[in-house]
Amino acid sequence: MTSFLNDGLARNFLAGAWAEGDGGKRIAVEDPGNGSPVADCALAGEDTLARALEAARASFERGDLAAMQPSRRGQLMQRIAAEIRGIANEGAELLCRESGKSLSAAHDEFEEAAQYFEYYGGMADKIEGKSIPLGPDYADFTVYEPYGVSAQIVPWNFPVSIAARSLAPAMAAGNSVIIKSPELDPMALAMLGVALERADVPAGTVSILNGIGADLGARLVQSAAVDQIVFTGSVPTGQAILRAAASPVTPALMELGGKSAAVAFEDANLDTLMSSLQSGIFYNAGQVCSAMSRVLVHRSIYAEAVERAAALANGLSVGHGLDNPGLTPVISARQLDGIETLVATARQSGARAASGGARLEREGYFMAPTILADVDPASRVAQEEIFGPVTCFTPFDTEAEAIAMANGTDFGLVAGVFTRDLARAHRGANRLRAGQVFVNEWFAGGISTPFGGVGKSGFGREKGLEALYNYVRTKNIAISLKG
Repeated sequence: MTSFLNDGLARNFLAGAWAEGDGGKRIAVEDPGNGSPVADCALAGEDTLARALEAARASFERGDLAAMQPSRRGQLMQRIAAEIRGIANEGAELLCRESGKSLSAAHDEFEEAAQYFEYYGGMADKIEGKSIPLGPDYADFTVYEPYGVSAQIVPWNFPVSIAARSLAPAMAAGNSVIIKSPELDPMALAMLGVALERADVPAGTVSILNGIGADLGARLVQSAAVDQIVFTGSVPTGQAILRAAASPVTPALMELGGKSAAVAFEDANLDTLMSSLQSGIFYNAGQVCSAMSRVLVHRSIYAEAVERAAALANGLSVGHGLDNPGLTPVISARQLDGIETLVATARQSGARAASGGARLEREGYFMAPTILADVDPASRVAQEEIFGPVTCFTPFDTEAEAIAMANGTDFGLVAGVFTRDLARAHRGANRLRAGQVFVNEWFAGGISTPFGGVGKSGFGREKGLEALYNYVRTKNIAISLKG
């Protein structure tokens, strides 16, 4: 550990070793719960990136992973999972302090990261091609080959688990990987490098670099040495990356967030809806791409649903993540300012704050848990991703109206249906424009269920067996057996 974090400086994991970055440049990491400094982060620049790219390419060309017997590759990934669990306590405390999330949520993130390596480690020897019948004069089959060097840009809301979500299938398929960590909370992700180091991952196979997004990230995605781009984050940044990838025609996998709606019909179980609301919008202070950021409720139960949601929000304990409260701070002062501005704009446009509606006057970056009622579905607050502990309630009268409102944004990441009517649940799930639909439980599913969006929520799928095939390309081999 001392090689990673020593004298208050978090280093880069560069091709199996620890490096301070270019020219001694650093960025301060602070605790969102109280604004105090946590550590300094060594910034990777052009030279560090060039070294990482060279090492990744050399590792891939040597076949450090790609030429490794698939069962041994799987065993390596199981070792990584074990090492992640070995650093989980130390890593979770770092993640809690730098991101603001609760200590229990930070522990869950490391556990989920370990599970990704176990899951995809079990698939490393199951990437199988097909035999295609062309008659007795031909042998025709397909094989799956790794892309090469996968550049992965990780967001700050779940840095460890999202990195593992992409890194594990990429490694299972035999790729080399360079991860750009988020500048707001890079330290826990660097702890993943400790686990990789202890698991004896071949040097050069994985690098984890700290840097400012517009600087290091742009250089990374524009590099001719990169064979694939994986990005999770905002729509504007994703669009910029796609423009950069267009010139070299680099394949990209995009997960760009959402403005997801839960549709609660008149027969919905309100206890179930409130339970889902608590995790759906207040977990991680609402900084979740698939958050329940809109709640569309049948008019017959609308008033009761809003009243109960407000009581839920008002009853949440608020505090530093180390204390495992019901609501933790948002990541930064800038994030808090943006949330508060959007909520104020909504209230000026006629939305009613049934609870919250402004920042909390206390140390750290805390937004009051906010229930906005009577929200116009065409308004800015109903159309833009808030990424905070704020959700928008809107009534509806008919099923068709509800589905139209739910589908009425540019996003399509997840959606939800709350009803006791199985036929209506099926109709809703089929008609909702989303990559994943939850029925009677927000965040149902798990590592084995494919995740990704449509529209401006991106394309491609993470998680599940389906994700593995994002990290390989198909080659067809056709052999003539004539004479």
